[in-house]
Amino acid sequence: MGTLFPKDFKFGWSQAGFQSEMGLPGDEDPNSDWFVWVHDRDNITAGLVSGDLPENGPAYWSLYRAFHDDAVKMGLNAARINIEWSRIFPKGMPRPVESNVNMERDEVIHVDIDGHDLEELDGAVNKAAVDRYRNILEDLKSRGIFIVLNMYHWSLPLWIHDPIRVRNGDLRGPSGWIDARTVVDFARFAGYVSWKFDDLVDMYSTMNEPNVVAWSGYIGIKSGFPPGRLDSSLAKKATSNLIRAHARAYDAIKLMTKKPVGIIYANNSYTPLTEKDAAAVELAERDSRWSFLDAVARDGDRDDLRNRLDWIGVNYYSRLMIRSTGNDSYAVVPGYGHVCNGSISRDGRPCSDFGWEIYPEGIYDVLIKYWSRYGIPIYVTENGIADSLDFWRPHYLVSHIHQVHKAMSEGVDVRGYMHWSLADNYEWASGFKMRFGLLQVDYASKRRLWRPSALIYREIAISKAIPDEFEHLTHVPLGKSFNS
Repeated sequence: MGTLFPKDFKFGWSQAGFQSEMGLPGDEDPNSDWFVWVHDRDNITAGLVSGDLPENGPAYWSLYRAFHDDAVKMGLNAARINIEWSRIFPKGMPRPVESNVNMERDEVIHVDIDGHDLEELDGAVNKAAVDRYRNILEDLKSRGIFIVLNMYHWSLPLWIHDPIRVRNGDLRGPSGWIDARTVVDFARFAGYVSWKFDDLVDMYSTMNEPNVVAWSGYIGIKSGFPPGRLDSSLAKKATSNLIRAHARAYDAIKLMTKKPVGIIYANNSYTPLTEKDAAAVELAERDSRWSFLDAVARDGDRDDLRNRLDWIGVNYYSRLMIRSTGNDSYAVVPGYGHVCNGSISRDGRPCSDFGWEIYPEGIYDVLIKYWSRYGIPIYVTENGIADSLDFWRPHYLVSHIHQVHKAMSEGVDVRGYMHWSLADNYEWASGFKMRFGLLQVDYASKRRLWRPSALIYREIAISKAIPDEFEHLTHVPLGKSFNS
């Protein structure tokens, strides 16, 4: 039968708490930076955010069992979800014992989490939120679903990060990832969560797409991400603290468990415009990918950072076309990948509702390069398309899974594919307009309706194969190229 996957290969989905949890009265979490950010009138008036509000979302917090029913019917056996820091500690955490924290030159070298600290944290939590997360995880576990628990998916507690103050130039705090104290408290949060839920979790991720957080918050400020303050030096500082936050969270989790701990990273496939631009691709990969991950991988050059990566989560949606602009510099070429203008790229490839080019070959490229560089297990932790009509999603889904199999056939240790996402959700600054779900959500009634692509994914997940009948979906139809 068609293209076969190993029997233990995981087919599942990924989702984020802030994007999915809210939707019914009592589901609200007003204590995060993102909640305040998308409600801010100045941001809405400026068009930085949509004006849609997350409290009108799909209501996973209340309806998680119904979501899980759909996942089981779809044949899915893996889920990557996260714990919202702002729900667990909405108003703050007890101060750490000073002797438990080792800092050198504003860099966090070590954070010790002992029994006293755990008990102190346990006394300060929102116990109702802890209980609800336990119920969610228990329900997943009772259905035989492999659980990847992620500690951070972009939203921070407001007591850690006040994005409006930072946007307006007040850096005295709370200032999020540009403050080394955030590294300390994040490590303690990760230690507490793994201590509390390890009996239900199969493996961990420290964070999702830290590269997006640093770039979008301080350089690509038109993206609508908090704190929206243009300052490359702050982006560099945030990146440095995020690297250390991963390492310290890795250590904290390993104090509680021997289970694998990884990181989930946002990836473009970089394509040279011409053969002469191949060196520019290497520079782009260095800047966007290797400069972060090399620090925590096996060959990192600092004892407090290296060898803190058991697996890699690959998030992939599209590519970027790159051209050289001189010595050690490059530029993104518009009309391809994430920077298309309209429904078709300059290569004649279809684009999503977001204007992102469908380029399945890119996921193969990313997987091959990760395996070649690090040689550790890989999970595809996000891959999907904004497609409200479900017109291109069948092609997108099957063609990308086909490319994953191609990489595996060449020796890459890919152990699972988790689609983004099970159901439509709140797409950050873009609100509800961009629909990534295999299930369509009627936000008024909270009903979830199966799209045709969900039935295709079900066939793949249950059979652990791309059936012969789907062979025509492994290649995306091309239109007329603008370059022809």
